[in-house]
Amino acid sequence: MKPETTGSRPWHRSLDLVGTLALLALLAGLALGAPSLTRYLRRPVAEAGPEPTPGPEPTPVRQRISVKLFFEEKDARGLAIEDREVALSTDLAEQVKAVVAELAAGPTTDSHLPTLDAATKVLSVFVSKQGVAYVDLSAEARKAPVAGTEGELLSVYSVVNTIIANFPAVERVQILIDDRVAPTLAGHLDLGRPLRADMTLLAPSPLSPVEPEAAPVAAP
Repeated sequence: MKPETTGSRPWHRSLDLVGTLALLALLAGLALGAPSLTRYLRRPVAEAGPEPTPGPEPTPVRQRISVKLFFEEKDARGLAIEDREVALSTDLAEQVKAVVAELAAGPTTDSHLPTLDAATKVLSVFVSKQGVAYVDLSAEARKAPVAGTEGELLSVYSVVNTIIANFPAVERVQILIDDRVAPTLAGHLDLGRPLRADMTLLAPSPLSPVEPEAAPVAAP
């Protein structure tokens, strides 16, 4: 039998003493550092600034295309071409409508005359799969700026030539008045069927005068 031991061993007492001293040192360190920690914790939190106000959204820039409009030539009998820019549309019917509306607005060149009354409105446009553009104009289109057969001819073909020259998908044009098939615009030209372009109505280009060549000087 092992002899009984009474009391604690000496090395156990040493460990207890070391542990007690370490705990006291930790408590002392916390006590000394508490004021500085409290100072940092008591600092006010910086307030967030006001949120920036969003600026206005940029206005999208619409693309424009150059088109050719047919007006009456002032100093010659026939139609003349004037270049103009209009807003681009991805819809063919809307693009045709914008071009015809620009034609109705009249020329910007002094050498050209209007072919439609300024009050004329483009009510609607429809383009068929067969390449026919149906252009519905308001009743003001009947008031051709130039009276007579020639004036009506130029009014009608200013619309027809303008559309076909700018839109390869369109082969013929039929003009309607107030959503109805009109027999004529002013009593002369048949509008009961689609019309093809007629470029023979273009006014002849003015010829520049040619200066005569100087006669050769005869040798003495």
